[in-house]
Amino acid sequence: MTAPLPAAPSPPAPGHPHAAAPSVAPVHRELKWLLVLALVRFLAHLWLNGAYGFHRDELQVLDDARHLDWGYVPYPPLVPWLARLELFLFGTSLAGFRAVATLAQCGAMVLAGLIAAELGGRRLAQLAAALTTACMPFGLVNSSILMYCGPDLLWVVAAAWLALRLANGGDLRLWLVMGAVFGLGLMTRYTIVYWAIGLAAGVLATPMRAQLRTRWPWLGVAVALAIFLPNLIWQVRHDFIYLDFVAHIHARDVAIGRTDLFLPEQLYANASALTLPIWLAGLGFLTLAATMRRYRVLVWMYALPLLLFALSRGRGYYMAPGYPMLLAAGCVAIQAWCARLPASRARGLRMALVCLLVVALPLGWALHLPIAPVNSPLWHVNQRLHRDYAEEIGWQELAEQVASIYHALPEAERARTAILANNYGETGAMALYGPALGLPPVISRTNTAWYRGYGEPPPQVIIELGNTAKDQRGSVARCTSHGPVRNRENVANEESNNGYEIFVCRDIPPIWPQIWGTKPRFG
Repeated sequence: MTAPLPAAPSPPAPGHPHAAAPSVAPVHRELKWLLVLALVRFLAHLWLNGAYGFHRDELQVLDDARHLDWGYVPYPPLVPWLARLELFLFGTSLAGFRAVATLAQCGAMVLAGLIAAELGGRRLAQLAAALTTACMPFGLVNSSILMYCGPDLLWVVAAAWLALRLANGGDLRLWLVMGAVFGLGLMTRYTIVYWAIGLAAGVLATPMRAQLRTRWPWLGVAVALAIFLPNLIWQVRHDFIYLDFVAHIHARDVAIGRTDLFLPEQLYANASALTLPIWLAGLGFLTLAATMRRYRVLVWMYALPLLLFALSRGRGYYMAPGYPMLLAAGCVAIQAWCARLPASRARGLRMALVCLLVVALPLGWALHLPIAPVNSPLWHVNQRLHRDYAEEIGWQELAEQVASIYHALPEAERARTAILANNYGETGAMALYGPALGLPPVISRTNTAWYRGYGEPPPQVIIELGNTAKDQRGSVARCTSHGPVRNRENVANEESNNGYEIFVCRDIPPIWPQIWGTKPRFG
């Protein structure tokens, strides 16, 4: 007979001097309510996510999804693959295209409730953990836009839950699942390495290090590497182009001040400012309470990435995946305090938590979901908090502007014309809307589109986007402006607010290899 697989070392008996951890709350009774909450949120996003248009980052993902590969310049391949699946299932429906983004955040809600359960939280703690996670500004915006940072949050929250399962004596084969989670994380966003470092430190610093004497954690590492291997090979074959890309983007972000508020943004930009006392309580509870000793792997999973991102001058939202587990711990801390308080004060504390959620949920959804009519007072408040929805305005109009210019060209010129886009939003917009408008192919030197080249034979006339009159003075061709980029709503965004004009360029010298350069431009 096959020998049974080992389980994690059993925790000390309740009378043992080292036994301080609470028993794990039953999960099955509350899981259905966690799933109901997630379903309600999912349906709400399906209803709301058709507002505005595609975000400039979504247009890049959409364009890359039509050119499947094992890697891309700005990110690993998983999100473009998922986008390709959504294209197959839903076409270019905005709500359908964003279904994966919504599912990732709804999944994080459920996992936050399960984390609370692993920490000993009962019904109120589990449901409150899910609902406070649903208040996160980062999560709300990334339920409404498909970018790699949304699914990235799901993988980190899943890793935190698995770590607690293992700390609570779960089957050691869960390390294989952990490996799959980190492998998928590496195929989503490379910064998950920071969270892996935090997990490794937490395992070494807690009783979980005993599990390293078994083969299962190491097999989990092998699973992660096996999943990541195709993308690693792609990076090798492309001279680790991502390192050049991220160095350029990081230098740009530092130069324009996007990293200056890294630490202050932890107080309001990732988790709601209203839930700040909850996650701070959770961090303190995990760090100081004797009953949480075995769960301090979560402290390491938060603190070490925070330190590494701060030292490397990362942007504030990079830490967003760390907050669902702290919110869950904070809800369990409130439960523990209620157990020690007189009944009347305990009821008051529970009511305070409920009242906070009653305020934070609708306020967060109003401020961070695509609800506000464009240019309404609520829209302008939204724009002060983040400008993502402004980047969804005007793309189809841009394609229509280009189409009117293209169709006005002499017929002989149209046959030799291409559209040259200088940023990835323009590239994706022309690829999405151009065919229906009878536009020629779009070419771009930015990010992964650079590898697709400029066509053969090279174009003799180009309609160039994403340049200002000042920039165009250095062109090797003879270029004529056909007016600025605009949108009907007069929304200020990257496309309309930078002085971009649409140029038609002729008399291009036959030096396309030099024009194209030896590696992509990054953006």
